Amino acid sequence: MQTIIPSKRRSFSLKQREEIDFYLAIGLWLIGFILFTGGPILASLLFSFTDWTGVNISKAKWVGLANFHQLLFDDKLFWIATRNTFYYSFGSVIFGTLGAFIIALLLNQKLPGSTLLRVIYYLPSIASGVAISILWLWLFNPQSGLINYTLSLVGIKGPMWLGSQQWALPALVLKSLWGIGANMVILLAGLQGIPVPLYEAARIDGASKWSEFRNITVPMLSPVLFFVLVISTIASFQIFTDVRVMTQGGPGTATYVIVYFIYQTAFEYLKMGYSSALAWLLFLIIFILTLLQLWGSRRWVYYESGERT
Repeated sequence: MQTIIPSKRRSFSLKQREEIDFYLAIGLWLIGFILFTGGPILASLLFSFTDWTGVNISKAKWVGLANFHQLLFDDKLFWIATRNTFYYSFGSVIFGTLGAFIIALLLNQKLPGSTLLRVIYYLPSIASGVAISILWLWLFNPQSGLINYTLSLVGIKGPMWLGSQQWALPALVLKSLWGIGANMVILLAGLQGIPVPLYEAARIDGASKWSEFRNITVPMLSPVLFFVLVISTIASFQIFTDVRVMTQGGPGTATYVIVYFIYQTAFEYLKMGYSSALAWLLFLIIFILTLLQLWGSRRWVYYESGERT
């Protein structure tokens, strides 16, 4: 009679099973990241050293640092786009952060309907970018737009807005305030995270509202403010939809920004290598600005321990 010997089954420890589950869970994300994010990033770095139209990879010609040299020393349009991008970034970040901070302070009050107001202020930030740009095209219309009509009611003649080289870029900065709801929610969460006993102790000591704001609210909220400034700066340097839909970089080059320059160079002029170099210069600009913000935060960002960053 034949004896059947059962096969040995490999058993995994709890730690091994957790590791397997972990890699199975992130496996699809890793594949997607490599194919659609990490891979294209590395490819763009390689293409930045080539002269390539983006059509036939076999015809790509290695040019070394020629693309970067031309951008920095020969291409005046690059410096125009850089200047416009810095202008837009400075205006949208300063006014956007200040506006979000003020609204967060107001909505942090315990008043009837404050929850509904928070939702109303946040909703515009999740609307479609193209749809909102089209809406603001009508608002900025010099003849029939709501903004100029409102100004005419108080005897002010509104400018041409997007049709004026002087006002086109400030108009885009003004339009950027439409989406401050996202930062408002972040700042509101930071305000609600400040311990109430700090304010109670300050009132017992006879501190004024301004003293509470200056010595409690701002220092305790400074890490959140710093976070908002960093992410807002990064986002502002990547403005594209508003320019593409509303101005196409005009009038003239008044609203010509770096990302629109990248898009036009790559997909209209078919200079994929040149646009890749431009994209990496944009990355370096954002990277340097972020490092400067981190360095500057040591002077004004505080944490609950009382230590500076």
